[in-house]
This record gives sequence, structure tokens and C-alpha cells, in this order.
Amino acid sequence: MKTSDFYYELPKELIAQDPLEDRSSSRLMHLDRNTGAVEHRHFRDIREYLKPGDCLVINDTKVIPARLYGRKEGTDALIEILLLKRKENDVWETLVKPGKKCRPGAEISFGEGILKGKIIEVVEEGNRLIQFEYEGIFEEILDRLGEMPLPPYITHKLKDKNRYQTVYAKHEGSAAAPTAGLHFTEELLEEIQSMGVRIAHVTLHVGLGTFRPVKVEEVTEHHMHSEFYVVEEEQAALINQTRKQGGRVIAVGTTSCRTLESAASEDGTLKAGSGWTDIFIYPGYRFKILDGLITNFHLPESTLIMLVSAFAGKEHVLAAYEEAVREKYRFFSFGDAMIIL
Repeated sequence: MKTSDFYYELPKELIAQDPLEDRSSSRLMHLDRNTGAVEHRHFRDIREYLKPGDCLVINDTKVIPARLYGRKEGTDALIEILLLKRKENDVWETLVKPGKKCRPGAEISFGEGILKGKIIEVVEEGNRLIQFEYEGIFEEILDRLGEMPLPPYITHKLKDKNRYQTVYAKHEGSAAAPTAGLHFTEELLEEIQSMGVRIAHVTLHVGLGTFRPVKVEEVTEHHMHSEFYVVEEEQAALINQTRKQGGRVIAVGTTSCRTLESAASEDGTLKAGSGWTDIFIYPGYRFKILDGLITNFHLPESTLIMLVSAFAGKEHVLAAYEEAVREKYRFFSFGDAMIIL
């Protein structure tokens, strides 16, 4: 299986640069995973595809304003830092630009010294471990100095940083939003619940590896980044009960899907717990727990389009993407959505 098997032509103007004013007014494509048939709707119509007894699984991670701009002590060079994951207390694994100016021992000042960082080690893929020093609460300082870490294909500045958060974002720790969830409003979720659809929460802190291109020719040679997930007892019980009673488990986003499939045993029982997952789902994968998927439109040759192809079939998915291009759907993080059942 070649990476190039997952390529499709995307005109640049279809990459959504700004979120819509009304979250639920984005378009929704329904893809039938058995036949490949598609329907064109709006996201608020998603209720028509759900049934009482179904369970929507949402990822309640919260994006931190992980992009920081500082000055290197001694040279005053401008340095950009992206917080990837907290290793321990005030030590973070980061992406630093320009990396060549930031060798171990280099010190960086942010916000005129409110926050200081010292590079203590260069780790895999050139990432840097930084030890931070500050007075007060780190999260509050980050909220003042940090910017939302929008993906590289979004060039517009985000006016309201809450638009890169889901309305149910709760547990801080992501360097990117679980974007399929951006389409839900509180009102829409309430309406869905009042239909008798359960809503279960899992947490997976999304890393920037989610945007990392697949650089190998053979899909199976790609090494997946690892991300931290949590499935609580109560939520696992809710999902297991849904399956026992014949309801469908529908993941909101590839991150919820990866969490479910990482925490499921071979017989499809979801186990509560937490840990790191580097699960890589591509065609040929046998899903243990998933019955449906709500997701955005993903980059050509990405691990995400491979995951969707594993669930709905590569031919069906690529044909649906070509249809979305013809119909001028909006693509990627701030773009339109697809429900696959």
C-alpha cells in the first residue's frame, strides 16, 4: 500500500481559512460506508442520522495557547516555540524555530521576562526540552502570552480563540483541536440528547504529529506519534452498555476513534484507563468498537484520510472527496464535515 494511493487534487481556495459564524451551519456530507452513496446536508441535520440508543463519543480535550514568541538572551533573536507535551512539572517538549539558534544552554525570555525558558536537551526529530521559570500560575501566564497553535495551512489570524475550541472542551493539554467537534453547539447537543442519544466523553490530547506528513512511500513504514488518552470508568460503562443494548457507537472525530480503538479489547469491550497510544489505523484494520464516524475532510496522503479509508473503504472515500471538491466543500480544520454510517 503506497502513500500516493491516498492522494487527491485539492484547489487551494477550498482550504477554509476562517471558522463560520454559526458552528452548526457548516455543510455535512453523509457517506454510506456500504454503498459509497453520498447525500449533501447541513451539520444541524445530523439529528436525522442518529437514533435513540446511539452513543456519540466526544473528545473533551482543551487546546492550550501553545505558540509563544520570545527573544534569545544575549542576541535578542526572535524565537518561536510550540509546546507539544508536558514531560514533568515545568519541563516541556517543544518545537523551536529557528532550531539552529537554540542549542542546549540557550535561554529565552517571553513577555519581557514574565516567563523564561532554558533549553536543556535536543530530543528526537529535533524537538527541544525546555525548563520554564516564572512566578505565579503557568496556565495563567500562557493564557496572557500564548497564541492558539493553528495548523500550518491556516494563514489568517484567528479573531476569537474560542472558535478553535469545542463547546465541551474541558481538560487542557492539546496542541491542536479535535476539529470534528467544532461543529456542535450546546443547543444542538441538548437536542441530540433529548432524542435519546447518549453522549460519552473521552480525552485524547492531540499532538502536532496529527499534521505531520507521511514521508515514506510504503504506508506500513510510517511511524505514528504518541498521544495521551483517558477513558473514565463511568464513560466506558456507558459505551459498553450501548453496545450490549444494540445501539451504535459513533465517534466524533478521528481522535475519539483512535482512543476507542486503543482502549478496546478484541471482543469490543471498552476498558477504562489511561496511557499513551500510537495506534495507526489504515485499510485492512479491523475495527473493534466503531459503528459510525463524524469527521472533517483531511489532507491528501495523511494518516487521517487513511483512517477514514480503513473505516469506509478507500474507493468510497476518494470518490466522496472528489464529489466534495466538485461541490466546493470547505476543507480541513475550519471546514465542513462528513458523517459515515
